[in-house]
Amino acid sequence: MKQPQGPQSPTFVQTLQWIFRPMQYMEECAKRYGDIFTMRLGAEFDPLVYVSNPKALQQILTNDTTTQFTAPGDINKIFEPLTGKLSIFGLSGKQHQRQRQLMMPPFHGDRMRTYAETIAEVTEKIMSRWQIGESFCARTSTQAITLRVIMQAVFGLYDSLRAQQLEKLLGEMIDEASSPLSVTMIYFPFLQKDLGAWSPWGKYLRRKALVDKLIYDEIRERRENFDPSRTDILNLLMEARDEAGEGMTDEELHDELMALLLAGHETTATALAWALYWIHKFPEVRSKLLAELDSLGENPDSNAIFKLPYLNAVCCETLRIYPVAMLTFPRVVQEPVNLAGYDLQPGTVLLGSIYLTHRRDDLYPEPKKFKPERFLERQFSPYEFLPFGGGARRCIGFAFAQFEMKMVLAKMLSRFDFELADNTEIKAARRGLVTAPNRSVQLLVKGDRIVKSRSLETVSS
Repeated sequence: MKQPQGPQSPTFVQTLQWIFRPMQYMEECAKRYGDIFTMRLGAEFDPLVYVSNPKALQQILTNDTTTQFTAPGDINKIFEPLTGKLSIFGLSGKQHQRQRQLMMPPFHGDRMRTYAETIAEVTEKIMSRWQIGESFCARTSTQAITLRVIMQAVFGLYDSLRAQQLEKLLGEMIDEASSPLSVTMIYFPFLQKDLGAWSPWGKYLRRKALVDKLIYDEIRERRENFDPSRTDILNLLMEARDEAGEGMTDEELHDELMALLLAGHETTATALAWALYWIHKFPEVRSKLLAELDSLGENPDSNAIFKLPYLNAVCCETLRIYPVAMLTFPRVVQEPVNLAGYDLQPGTVLLGSIYLTHRRDDLYPEPKKFKPERFLERQFSPYEFLPFGGGARRCIGFAFAQFEMKMVLAKMLSRFDFELADNTEIKAARRGLVTAPNRSVQLLVKGDRIVKSRSLETVSS
């Protein structure tokens, strides 16, 4: 029987490698052991098998609710301190399927268009802070945009004191959870000790308690004064019913809202910061993109923006070269199975390496180069390009994320001329449970494109 191989260093050493240099470590393992290898991270499930072979990924992701593989939620305990036990991340089987079905409507179809106005208004408000001739941190601005957008989408009216308190606390919580110390505490649960308000875990728990109270207060208030005319996500989730006619409990609503608020903005904010870096790193990319956006004229329809081919290619290449999520959710082997020549036994835990799959030179020639054209030249399968995961656990908000990314970029690039304040290379590093630029992407605001075009019109007339 052929078994996947992997590094033989002690579990503690492998875990530290995974915490502090995950992408480099995966690349080193793939170079030595191939596109299916093992890693020992001292978890309950050991070893973990990492997969970046597209045919193997297809076998896993198309059979992850069959007798071959499952996609259990109890294996995702790493998210529990953030989102609770009843979020979509932690549920399995029929419970997971039920929650997905209840949560799908707000993120698909015509509902997407209703978010366009919110995205435009929020982006305008953040852009009003920028001054010509000054630079700003791209990620700070994109996080402010995406957090406020998801807050508005989830709760509707933004101007309440509760919403503002919640936004502030969530921003602080995410920044703190992204530090190397916090990640270490997540991977080593014995460090999760409440030693008082000034201890790292104690500080986190107290902030989380404040966030929980605000969300439960909002849920209680909505239940007592339910308004069926509201169309925000919280209202839609309160109205949603499963096949048995049952709605979500307060605890289910709380945990799902936490999952949406945390996962629904952090990832998109990072992808936007990367996109702004790549667009301004390569003048030819920026020129092509501006020409395409300008071809739509003033006040283009959100549907027209969403369908722009080069804008789509730029977003796809951004999500390919440094995917925000490095891995798919785990799958577990249910019966003896042969995966790309390896014999795997029941109980084996599999992780799809999105990062390594996106860096295969047989799929993406010169994989370390930013080349949006590759997404115009060919179509990639869902097992070759999978920034939002796949199968039963594909990101529920993937359509919303793509839509928001395109709308924000179109709004920013149509309004201002930017350049990188520092043109030296930026690479990816771990930020919490995802990836992000290893230093700040600073953009210099060179000019106002709208004012410029109006002044040119005045001169020509």
